[in-house]
This record gives sequence, C-alpha cells and structure tokens, in this order.
Amino acid sequence: FLGVMPAYSAADDALTTKLVTFYEHKKDSSVPSHQATVLLLDPRNGSLKAVLDGSVITAKRTAAVSAIATKMLMPAFAEVLCILGAGVQAYSHYDIFTELFTFKEVRIWNRTKEKAVKFANSVNGPVQVCSSAQEAVSGADVIITVTMATTPILFGDWVKPGAHINAVGASRPDWRELDDEVMKNSVLFVDSREAALTESGDVILSGAEIFAELGEVVKGTKPALPEKTTVFKSLGMAVEDTVAAKFVYDSWSAGN
Repeated sequence: FLGVMPAYSAADDALTTKLVTFYEHKKDSSVPSHQATVLLLDPRNGSLKAVLDGSVITAKRTAAVSAIATKMLMPAFAEVLCILGAGVQAYSHYDIFTELFTFKEVRIWNRTKEKAVKFANSVNGPVQVCSSAQEAVSGADVIITVTMATTPILFGDWVKPGAHINAVGASRPDWRELDDEVMKNSVLFVDSREAALTESGDVILSGAEIFAELGEVVKGTKPALPEKTTVFKSLGMAVEDTVAAKFVYDSWSAGN
C-alpha cells in the first residue's frame, strides 16, 4: 500500500504531507513493514522547507497520543503494563509510558518469542517476557496492542475489569486485534470517528458503539470514565504528523 496523508494546521502555521508505504508480506525482515517520509511545506507559498524521517515521527507521535489517552482513561491505581507485540511501536510506547507513568511491572508478549526476548534485553528497565498473550494480559491495568494481527489476539475474558486498552494495530477494515467481547464490554474512544468507521476492523466488525473522540475528552466536552473498562482505538491522524514535524523543524531552526 502507498498512503498519502496531507494536513494543514493554521494554529501551528504548518502544512505537511506524509507518504507511507506498507508491505504486509516481505521477505527481507530487516526492512520495516511501514516506512514513511514527511514533507514540510511553507503554507504561504507551498515551498518545500524540510524532508523528515516519517518513521520516527510516526512511532513517537502514535505513542504520545496513546499516552494522552492513557493519562485520561487508565484506572487510578495502575501498576501493571502489558504490551502485545515487539515491533517499532512497542519500543516507542515503552519509552514514553515508562517515562510518564510509574508501573511496578511491565510485561511483553510476541508471537515470535525471540523478538520479545530481544525487546526485553534492549530497553532500559525490567520487562517480563510472557509465553502467552493471556499470561501477559491477566491482571494488567494498561494493555497496549501493537501487532500485525489480522484476527483477534486479545479476548474479553482475559481483561481485568476497569483496565484501559490502547489498540494500535489492525488498521484495515477486515483486520482485528480485539474480540467482540472486549469491544462491546468496554467504553470505546477513537482518534477519529470517520476513520474508525471506515478503517478499523475492530470497530466495524464488532458493531461497537463509539462513545467519544479523544479530542472531545481533551476539550472536556465528553467525560473520560476511567472507572470503566476503556478502549482507545488509534488509527493515526495526519494533523499529528503536521504538529510533530513543525515541532521538530522549529527546534532544529532554533538550534541553528
């Protein structure tokens, strides 16, 4: 797939487009499945101002949005963090979540255990490698799903009541990470209603009702409901890339 994600933010005086390539079945595992480039343009005349590594921006802004959702939606006493998946997004989520929150225990599971072990050995902090997704999820207060799964890998009867789930993978209308029980027994938050109803198999195939967009919670027009079991379905929005790219560019410019 080749995706094009243009956006303009008047508030940030920024115009960008991100080009994303996605190869599902690749023989060379040293090349990431997702690769991206962000072009930052001058909104006054359309001139190209910068070419940025979109893969880094995507990894960091996605984790940052998940962190915002978690800050608002997670239970008051969250001690156990569980990450399902051990790819690029697992690393970026781990970095920001351990920086912003204090978890007593971090668990990881991956279909290929070697990747989970490599992850645990690579990050700065103790991580428990679990032999099954159920083992990783059981009793977890915050769950992050960042997998390439096309069928559910997280099931409702495993999930602790009141837990918060960040569902980041399964970005196609026929792909799933979460089963119907998770989706229907949780309060569902999304980054974009429009995107979720056209792109998210978890939302479309379960028929789950969207309670709010995360932006509505940030603005205070919808409640967060941290006492409930919550799901934040993240698909990514072009404006997140725009704001992040402008932030990087401005920091770089100031340094020069």
